[in-house]
Amino acid sequence: MNERMSANCFGAISPIQKIALYETRSRFYLLGSNNSQTRCRVLKIDRMEPKELNITEDNILYSKDQIKDLVNTIDGGNRIKTGPRSTGSGICKVVSAFGIVGFVRFLEGYYIILITKRTRIAVIGYHSIYKIEDTAMIYIPNDGIRHYHPDESRYVKMFQNIYLSSNFYFSYSYDISNTLQCNMTPVTNDALRELMSGDQSFVFKNVPNERFIWNSYLMKDAKRIMNSEWIIDVVHGFVGQSNLSIYGRSIYITVIARRSNKYAGTRFLKRGANFLGDVANEVETEQIVHDSKLSSLELGCFSSFVQMRGSIPTHWSQSITNIKPKPVISIDIPDPFAITAGNHFNNLFMRYGAPVIILNLVKKREKKKQESLLSEEYMNSVRYLNQFLPPEHHIQYTSFDMARKNKSIGANVMGWLDDIAYNAVCKTGIFTSNEVNGKIGPYQELLGNLGQPGGGLFGKGRLQCGVVRVNCVDCLDRTNTAQFALGRSALGLQLCALGALDRPKLDFDTDCVRLLESLYEDHGDTLALQYGGSQLVHRIKTYRKTSPWTSQGNDIMQTVSRYCRNTFSDTEKQRTMNIFLGLFVPKDGEPQIWDLASDNYLHHPDTLGKGISLRCPLTKWWSDEVMNALPRPLYAVNKPILEISCARIGDERVDCFYDYYRPYELHNLDDTFAYKITHSVRDFMPHFTTIYSPFVIRGRPGKHRDDATKNPMKNPSLTGSSSTSSTTSSTSSSFESDSEGDPSGEFEFMENGSNKVVVAFKSLFPSMEEVYGTCIKKPAPRDVALYEQYVKPRGPVTFAVESSVVEPVKVQVSDESLQIYESYVSMKSKLDISVDLNSIKTYQCFVRNLLGDA
Repeated sequence: MNERMSANCFGAISPIQKIALYETRSRFYLLGSNNSQTRCRVLKIDRMEPKELNITEDNILYSKDQIKDLVNTIDGGNRIKTGPRSTGSGICKVVSAFGIVGFVRFLEGYYIILITKRTRIAVIGYHSIYKIEDTAMIYIPNDGIRHYHPDESRYVKMFQNIYLSSNFYFSYSYDISNTLQCNMTPVTNDALRELMSGDQSFVFKNVPNERFIWNSYLMKDAKRIMNSEWIIDVVHGFVGQSNLSIYGRSIYITVIARRSNKYAGTRFLKRGANFLGDVANEVETEQIVHDSKLSSLELGCFSSFVQMRGSIPTHWSQSITNIKPKPVISIDIPDPFAITAGNHFNNLFMRYGAPVIILNLVKKREKKKQESLLSEEYMNSVRYLNQFLPPEHHIQYTSFDMARKNKSIGANVMGWLDDIAYNAVCKTGIFTSNEVNGKIGPYQELLGNLGQPGGGLFGKGRLQCGVVRVNCVDCLDRTNTAQFALGRSALGLQLCALGALDRPKLDFDTDCVRLLESLYEDHGDTLALQYGGSQLVHRIKTYRKTSPWTSQGNDIMQTVSRYCRNTFSDTEKQRTMNIFLGLFVPKDGEPQIWDLASDNYLHHPDTLGKGISLRCPLTKWWSDEVMNALPRPLYAVNKPILEISCARIGDERVDCFYDYYRPYELHNLDDTFAYKITHSVRDFMPHFTTIYSPFVIRGRPGKHRDDATKNPMKNPSLTGSSSTSSTTSSTSSSFESDSEGDPSGEFEFMENGSNKVVVAFKSLFPSMEEVYGTCIKKPAPRDVALYEQYVKPRGPVTFAVESSVVEPVKVQVSDESLQIYESYVSMKSKLDISVDLNSIKTYQCFVRNLLGDA
């Protein structure tokens, strides 16, 4: 989300960042608050409805005292009365949370899914990005009206196999579903511009990119009822950040990978694309570089580069019915007019602009055609589509048989990739939020001409127009290495644009490149686990031919692990994903998901006659509005806004500084995010070095990140533990922890029934009188008046100054002496000095003799 769009338009910060769930017999009460607990809202969820989701909200803003009174009133009204006295509690707290993931229903009633533990994983300026560490899945209907179904528990267990504690991310103030360039692009709607040109201040929200939001289905029913302040968008993929220290100047390098929810699935079960052009394993990777000394998006220096990966956009598959290490590749549906590929590339033009550069890493020559079938189909599709495009917007196709080149003796695969990557990045450009700060030199003109003008909030920077699309067969090992090469080339240009580097070339075996390599290794491991079931098999060091011989055993183990998971567990994983994304909705009396022979119709709605759109001419496979916007992406020409409302200056909804630093909380500096982030000096620079530049080639290997820190913030999460640890209404101790602060204990509104020990500020810091025996008091009025007279500059003295110094002795001066002094002073002021001719001759003779002696 934009931090600020213009002088009177601000990006919205979600004010509900703490939640407490209370329950009575008939209702759940969700109490949402901002961090300072000065602004609260209430959601009421009916528990007497067995199968429907009944949510009500009064749209009233409460103070903390009003919420406390409301809870106590509900508690008193729901106590069980037996005789003259009431016994038991009418309302009880279930769990504290940080946000709502959504609501889901299988064959019985609805469940609510809450975020109970989070970790700050990255910062973009003042905006924090959090990783979900744990969630709670709580059944809503009361047990007394519950309609039990024998298959409900199986669906619950299947749903919990989606590990929400593994690589799901969200932010309260930053739109993580869109790129930094999109978030910082000003509104182009004329009506909104005219509205924002007045004196009134506004707060707005961008339209999120639904392609990368994974809880859209879970929030579908609630969005129509709930205020937008309750809604957070959850993105699946990878987020990693490191601190590159350049002689003490901290440059934050962030890698964000957004995995598409369209045609999502596992490795062998999702190949190619559907008829809408959505490809399997589509991931948008963004590399953000910013100078941390100035965090404001408006004034700071920010740069980004976006690339993507995805399966080849045609209808192909690999059968796993027969147990083979490499299943046979087959083209299922011929597409001579490249309709599927046309839909795919039209979407890329809309999102990224032109040019679209393809880097195809699939094999071209084989004894028995397998991968080469895909290369031929891909190249033919691109050749056909380019016939109808203007030459300046042609899809640029580059093929590089990476596996074959790597087998050659003495082959320099990374060298070839670097040349391809550098040329590709120079064609698409990079995004910069402000004017290029590069040093004067041969690369100054290059930096000033990258991309298109008009980047940043005020149009002073440059826009990235176009995207590099990388693929191999699986879009895992080879693809990740190629994306690292692209990221390395882009990083050199980004550092030059920030003025931190004088040439856009980064050498291997430097602290900077090792730090970037570590980020992309984690990036590749995470995506490989999500799609392929194991970590990377062939890493960057494999293609550099610098990996130790012991790594071959690890490669074999990863290959076996990937094969076993793909063969025996991918089907169950695919079913789980279909339920999580809402592609399959369980219904009583109909076949259940485990009874289906295939999920093909779920991802291809056209097969059942659903979602068929009007066909365009085969020679016009693009949209007019997209073509008119090229080479810029569509949002750069016509950017919509989801909602806009009035705001006042100083409102917490627009104060990013207040939201980031939280001056009302007490923090230990060692626990702050800046100390925990991976650091180039602490984690990569060798010991006992005298050269502190991160751009110097190291003759010996430096520290390894895992060995340098005891508790590194390593991402990905490779644990397979379930995150939805509760399916009942009971409180669990696992909900009471957070890496930044526990919401429970701060968000308590009941006056009774609490035995918690509260640590007060007074107990931590005793008074001055207790420690030193004195205290600071207000000075007396007479002392204040005296001080005011003292500090007045050049003020007239209004009181006599008493002095104990002995008066000086008066000296008598004669009239003759006074006349001599007065004539001297008057002569000096008038410069009336007369010198006779004899004196001048005498002086000239003196000077002549002096020079003659010399």
